[in-house]
Amino acid sequence: MRLLPSLPLFLAVVAFAADAAPKFADPKPQAYHLTARASEIDPRCKSHPEVGFVLEKDGKPQDLQHANVDTRVAPRGQLVIWLMGYSQPLADKVNGYGLHHIQVAYAREWFGKLNTEPADDPQHLGNIRLEATTGVDATKAIDIPAPDSMKERAFQFVKHLAKNHPQGRWEQFLAKDGQGLDWEKVIVSGASHGATSSARFAIAQKVARVVMFCGPRDQLDNWQGLPAATPANRFFGYSHVLDGGWAGDHYPRSWLLLGLNKFGPIVNTDEVKAPFGHSRRLITKFDVKGDANKAHGFVQVNKNAPKDAKGNALQEEVWRYLFTSPVDEVGAPVSAETATRMDLRGSAKKK
Repeated sequence: MRLLPSLPLFLAVVAFAADAAPKFADPKPQAYHLTARASEIDPRCKSHPEVGFVLEKDGKPQDLQHANVDTRVAPRGQLVIWLMGYSQPLADKVNGYGLHHIQVAYAREWFGKLNTEPADDPQHLGNIRLEATTGVDATKAIDIPAPDSMKERAFQFVKHLAKNHPQGRWEQFLAKDGQGLDWEKVIVSGASHGATSSARFAIAQKVARVVMFCGPRDQLDNWQGLPAATPANRFFGYSHVLDGGWAGDHYPRSWLLLGLNKFGPIVNTDEVKAPFGHSRRLITKFDVKGDANKAHGFVQVNKNAPKDAKGNALQEEVWRYLFTSPVDEVGAPVSAETATRMDLRGSAKKK
């Protein structure tokens, strides 16, 4: 006689099956790089020259968006949205982990014009980031309607991909009601300015994971300590210690405000192997000849990343951990580091 599983186990199996990533059925499995202009997908899109974001410049499109998927790799059922300029090495890397990838054109150029923090508003930059990424009216400093926000442009792009590229199984990232993305399947990520906007977005919108390279910044703001829609254990940060943002306590302060010390100490990836104690705060002291600019870019996935004698990226296990480690596996909590300056606004006033 065949024994039936208990009801809880049966329900767990059913839930797992329902959430399992749909397998590819591509007759010619390959790595795909797809592009489409945001304004061609959604006619509501418009330029915002006041913050340096335009759809076209000197006759050339400025709103080209990128999507990548490798149907030769078993899918994980998660989508990485990269909030900086398009990076082929980054797209290739996450595709190799079985993750889908898109990079959307949205009004992130505001940072070059509005990167000031007034003394009377400790959430000034955070509110600009919130409006640029979500389209909600959060500040008078900028006017970004929903169709030009990261959130809506990502939705419209994925909807376009689901219709025009069935090989990629993009439809799995659309919400069941068809009114947006299924954000529980989305990883938001970026470097520096992009890492900061990723964190601010994830405070407002629950997502599967946040991967922050050399960030977050906004050292005079305090939005990093706001109640977050995304559980704190889903935030992952990685920095070089010679990066000015680290040396100036910008990143470690943000990590503490986000509560990441609840999941382990700061871990030096040069000394500790994966899974790095399941910490959410990773650093490296790799020799960059004292160059802070090189340190800033060192942690990112790029073609110049150092390799070992066999040609493998030295940071491969760090990157894989950041994007694929189970979010429910965490390190033991530690006290906040007292050496980290938390009141950088007060320090700035003293100077």
